[in-house]
Amino acid sequence: MVSGLEVKSEKQRFVSPEYIIPFILVTSLFFLWGFAHGCLDVLNKHFQELLNMSKAKSALVQFVFYGGYFIMAIPAGLLMQRFGYKRGIIFGLSLFCAGAFLMLPATVIQTFGSFLLCLFIIACGLTCLETAANPYTTVLGPAVHAERRINFSQSFNGLGWIAGPLIGGMLIFGDNGDENRFSSIALPYLLIGTIVFIVALLFWRASLPEIKEETHSAGASDKSNDLSWRNLFRHPHFVLAVTAQFFYVAAQTGINSFFINYVTEEMPAITNQEASKILAFGGMGLFWLGRLTGSTIFMRLARPNRILALYAFINVITMCLVVAGLGWISVTALFTTYFFMSIMFPTIFALGIKDLGPLTKKGSSILVMSIVGGALIPVLMGRIADVSKMAMGFIVPLICFAFILYFGIDGYKVRGSKLNGR
Repeated sequence: MVSGLEVKSEKQRFVSPEYIIPFILVTSLFFLWGFAHGCLDVLNKHFQELLNMSKAKSALVQFVFYGGYFIMAIPAGLLMQRFGYKRGIIFGLSLFCAGAFLMLPATVIQTFGSFLLCLFIIACGLTCLETAANPYTTVLGPAVHAERRINFSQSFNGLGWIAGPLIGGMLIFGDNGDENRFSSIALPYLLIGTIVFIVALLFWRASLPEIKEETHSAGASDKSNDLSWRNLFRHPHFVLAVTAQFFYVAAQTGINSFFINYVTEEMPAITNQEASKILAFGGMGLFWLGRLTGSTIFMRLARPNRILALYAFINVITMCLVVAGLGWISVTALFTTYFFMSIMFPTIFALGIKDLGPLTKKGSSILVMSIVGGALIPVLMGRIADVSKMAMGFIVPLICFAFILYFGIDGYKVRGSKLNGR
């Protein structure tokens, strides 16, 4: 018989001892896809100047990338369901590696479409990684710490977001003396592709336990455990989480995509490379700090949904300042936004898959599919900026944060599936 003291000790453990190595390996994936996402924001501005295209057209970088998430999400979920987390992760790393190395021949072809194809392949790989890694972290220890674990792992994603625009900005915007103006684009991707290949080998050699989600959630009927996709949408909190995740990724991607544009328009003395450093250290640095403090400090003091609601409320205010176009005040508000965006994706994710039981893997793939918000909103923001000014485009993320505020206050609550009639 297990004593009350032993049960309490088990609940206090952040990660179960037998899962420490798998947790470290899976956490490394968060850095890798953070780097890939961070490079996108540098590419957006670079293509505007290299190919003399509008902001709306350059946003096709995000459209294709996040569109890949939408297309690949359900196949990734089925892949995890059929072959498990480990094989799904290795498959995702293989696609990531292939897309990164294909950037080199794309610099020879020198068409916008060739680069978009590479980004699409990378995105398909990242979809598999996110579909596996996000829910995997939530089950590698006591359920009470699920939100903290995913936020801790996502803090390494924040480090990737710092490295992406920093290294990408240095390599892509730097003058390498090559006659081929496109050649610098391949450099950061060859670097990350090599690292991804090594990580794939580590996963192939590692012993990664296949964790089974609970067959029954508390109080759920047998019917609610039907594994059909439609039963996911009979869980109101899950439906609202998908919507909130759509708006979060839309807001984050829109802000990232036009951060350099906004800073250089508000402060003309700042160059593109300087703006990319502000994004890396100012914005992404705060993003990483927010995730780290969120998982290690704040979520030990308050419920995750309350922190989510508070951060969303603050970001509504910062977006109002950004839209106002007040020079340094607005620029400061813009990169301050990153601290308060930090915990949103993992917290919404963890709250969304709560009590889904055997539907968790499929629910995870749908939540990853909601990343398509990042494909649509930058195009809308770019269109607004082309006909008005860049500051007005940030009205869109303002609206997105307002919905997340509602989700953190009330929408997150597990009310039981509609199938149960509870």
